[in-house]
Amino acid sequence: MTDSQTRAAPRAGKRERLVEAAARVFYEQGIEKTTIADIATAADVPVGNVYYYFKTKDQFVHAVIETHASTLAEVVAKLAPLPGPAERLKAMVDSWVDQRDLAARFGCPTGSLAAELDKRPDGFGGEPARLMSLLIDWARDQFTELGRPDAAELAVAFVAAYQGISLITNTFRDPDLMATEGERLKRWIDEVAGRG
Repeated sequence: MTDSQTRAAPRAGKRERLVEAAARVFYEQGIEKTTIADIATAADVPVGNVYYYFKTKDQFVHAVIETHASTLAEVVAKLAPLPGPAERLKAMVDSWVDQRDLAARFGCPTGSLAAELDKRPDGFGGEPARLMSLLIDWARDQFTELGRPDAAELAVAFVAAYQGISLITNTFRDPDLMATEGERLKRWIDEVAGRG
């Protein structure tokens, strides 16, 4: 290992910590209320060092969007070995319900990010829509595998149900609402799959 490689490793660690902190602080406080100093503090990185990795808050936003996309890809990869599309869809619902306490406090991480960025005049270049499309496309593929000709509509309904219950769970600060909706969604998936 060369000296330059040795020096590069800590920088990669700091950058990763900064992105993780930005994702967490954006989720908890919102993008507009968050400062670069807030992110630095949460990442335990001196503020002056932040600018070596990120010059603007928008650069953090881009990195956080990619983090959300990577997280979704990881979840989807874990669900892929399940025996069929209905099982994968229901497992996705379970993963949402498992996060119900966070949803009660802050809403859906992706939905909150998309809603906030949509208020900007540039809509952040369509990146929130691209991010949301990843989940909708995955769901459409599952419904298509179930043989549903209305797979695209069902995929939107599936994601809309989650986004809606995330908002309601957050509004009422009641994680049980998401658990109840999760059970209803799983019954709906069984009906759509011809099992109910």
